[in-house]
Amino acid sequence: MRPGGVRSFALELARGPGGAYRGGERLCGRVLLEAAAPLRVRALEVAARGGAATHWLEGRSVGVNAVSCDFAATETYLRRRQLLLRDTGETTTLPPGRHEFPFSFQLPPTLVTSFEGRHGSVRYCIKATLHRPWVPARRARKVFTVIEPVDINTPALLAPQAGAREKVARSWYSNRGLVSLSAKIDRKGYTPGEVIAVFAEIDNGSTRPVLPRAAVVQTQTFVARGARKQKRAVVASLSGEPVGPGRRALWQGRALRIPPVGPSILHCRVLHVDYSLKVYVDIPGTSKLLLELPLVIGTIPLHPFGSRSSSVGSHASFLLDWGLGPLPERPEAPPEYSEVVADEEVAAVGQSPVPQLQAPDTSLEGPFFAYLQEFRYRPPPLYSEVSWGSKEPPCPPGPGAKRGWETQRSFKCEQNSCPFVQGPQPPCTPSASSVSPRAERGSKPTLTGHEATLCDLLIGR
Repeated sequence: MRPGGVRSFALELARGPGGAYRGGERLCGRVLLEAAAPLRVRALEVAARGGAATHWLEGRSVGVNAVSCDFAATETYLRRRQLLLRDTGETTTLPPGRHEFPFSFQLPPTLVTSFEGRHGSVRYCIKATLHRPWVPARRARKVFTVIEPVDINTPALLAPQAGAREKVARSWYSNRGLVSLSAKIDRKGYTPGEVIAVFAEIDNGSTRPVLPRAAVVQTQTFVARGARKQKRAVVASLSGEPVGPGRRALWQGRALRIPPVGPSILHCRVLHVDYSLKVYVDIPGTSKLLLELPLVIGTIPLHPFGSRSSSVGSHASFLLDWGLGPLPERPEAPPEYSEVVADEEVAAVGQSPVPQLQAPDTSLEGPFFAYLQEFRYRPPPLYSEVSWGSKEPPCPPGPGAKRGWETQRSFKCEQNSCPFVQGPQPPCTPSASSVSPRAERGSKPTLTGHEATLCDLLIGR
């Protein structure tokens, strides 16, 4: 190294190489500079950058020539800059030895999880640049990881996922039978390391054996200039036993463990990372029968007590729907009425329609019972258009008269005046304003349209 040169120039973060950050936190560190001799420095700056980028090529043929189309897109999430030694137009001389320059950045409240894919990535880094007169700039770069939290303790991610599919097995244009598949899992959100209990029912109505399988698939979607590029990878899988012709198989919670994978990325405009559970049946001679259930891989595991009402209730109903959980115990039969009620109380209740309540100051020697009185409401009177023109009140009913609509109209007080009024009726003298001339001559009163309709309805009942 020539005299007056820089011996070392590096960046160091406070959390070390394995530390991860999240949105809203502070990114702290320091720049380490070691000079072998007095060092003239014009400026020292630190910049933090972060964003997503996608890029791929697609070839197509134009005549005899091959043309490649370039698709690229970027999105910026972090852009910060801090001057540790400001450029004032004059140089600053640093003595030989080791120098430390601390820095600190406030990260934005919302970031996207770091990701590395085949056609795109989400990266975060911090760069330090040392400017010296008449010398090329010296740079140091440090990459840091961002993991945005995804909480699976939400009602949407705790809801069970289920589906059913069926397919006709064909071979050389001949029908070989119907194969049906139904599957269910107890929730949608999981974290790496958890086990997915797969419940499935496979009904093989074909003439050949079929093989059921299940797999957790990661789908990477890259977006640029309105085009999409997808990349799928199987991260975990399991295989069941063959199901013979005319047979039925049931998976009672087959375990499928999720390996260490990155969380789902759902809020990025240029790339997405989705997960799904694919339960499928390999059918010889035809395409497979596929059932896909969505998954979300989070970072905050399932809380044993949080969201208890939704998780426990959904899990219990899930097991009962598939007949895998224990049936509720049969409740104990209630005791006989004669065992808990004395004969004196029965006699007292039989004499009075309403049970007698005990005085407040008396003690209850037996068990406490709540008596429910049966209220027998009489039906309201039917609609009546009779207007008592005179101040003479309607004829009072006698001891054997019926109540309700029978006393609403004065002409109904005549015996056998209405066909749906049965039994003897007490004689009464109707008022002049309510009796028609035909009724005064001894004939039966004529019913109006409303009255005839009412009579027909009651007779029909």
